[in-house]
Parts: sequence; structure tokens; C-alpha cells
Amino acid sequence: MTALIIVGVVVVALILFGVSGFNKLRTSDVGAQEALGGIDVQLTRRADLIPNLVDTVKGYAAHEREVFEEITKARANVQQAAAGNDVPAKAAADAQLQGALVHLNAVAEAYPDLKANANFLDLQQQLADTENQISFARQYYNDAVAKLNTLVKTIPWLFFTGMAGVHEREFYEAPAGSTEVPRVEF
Repeated sequence: MTALIIVGVVVVALILFGVSGFNKLRTSDVGAQEALGGIDVQLTRRADLIPNLVDTVKGYAAHEREVFEEITKARANVQQAAAGNDVPAKAAADAQLQGALVHLNAVAEAYPDLKANANFLDLQQQLADTENQISFARQYYNDAVAKLNTLVKTIPWLFFTGMAGVHEREFYEAPAGSTEVPRVEF
């Protein structure tokens, strides 16, 4: 009878450990997915601010058509990437839009009246705030992925990955060349 109780306790302990491992992995995976959604929210917010910024600049620099087309294309790529789960595609679209914004700001530098425009200044401040939030969202996502990947690669959680349907995730990394300062010529 005592052996039966001991076997029962061990079985219950193993079941509880299995449930705990499953839940821990699933919770970490959901946290990483939520963090990736936070990046999407901020990228979309930035993309939504851009038409207003472009319209403000257009009033002063209507002949800078190439810059506006570059921004429109980059904005569309960000919106498309935000709809999917491909982390490298999100990073590439983000870098493309960031480069286009650098070109737009360079155009604005050539127009002193525009730099003093209240709408332009407000939009620039909103974009700066959004850039900070994007940076925070990227770091938050990478922290969540580091936590998940550590669980997925360590014993005993490694044994539960198949059952939980959880696998290692990619970190959010800037694409190659995105740290270079773009050249702008007039």
C-alpha cells in the first residue's frame, strides 16, 4: 500500500512538473509574440505620422519628388511587413523607412521657413518620440526572445518544446548596412 502511495505521488509530481514546463514555455512564447506586436504598433504609428510630415514638407519643397516617392514606397513596405511575422522583413522595412526619413529631414534643412513651421516641429517631435518607443519595443522583444530561447535550449524545458509547440525565435536585428549614415546630395 505504501509503495502504491509513493508511485501515485511520483506520478502526480511528474504530471504537475509537465504542466508547469508546458505553461512556462507557452507563457514565454506568448510574451515574445506580444513584444513583436509592440514593434508593429510603433512601426505603424511612425508610418501613420509620415503622410502628415510629407504633406507639410511638400508645401515648401514640391520639386523634391524623388524623396516623396522613396518615403511612400518605404511606408508601404513597413505596413506590409507589420502584417506578417517575418522579423528580418520587419527590420529591413524599418531600416528602409528610417533612411527615407533621413532624406526627408535633409530636404527640410534646406528650407529655413519649414524648420520654423509649428506643424513640422510638432511632427518631428512626434517622430522622435516614436523612434524612442520603437527602440524600447525592439529591446523589449529581444529580451523576451532571449528568455524564451534560454528556456528552449536548457534542460528540463528542452524536453517540453515539442509538446508545447514552442521553438527558438529570431532576434530583431538591424539589417546589414543600416547603421551607415545615408548620403544626401542636392
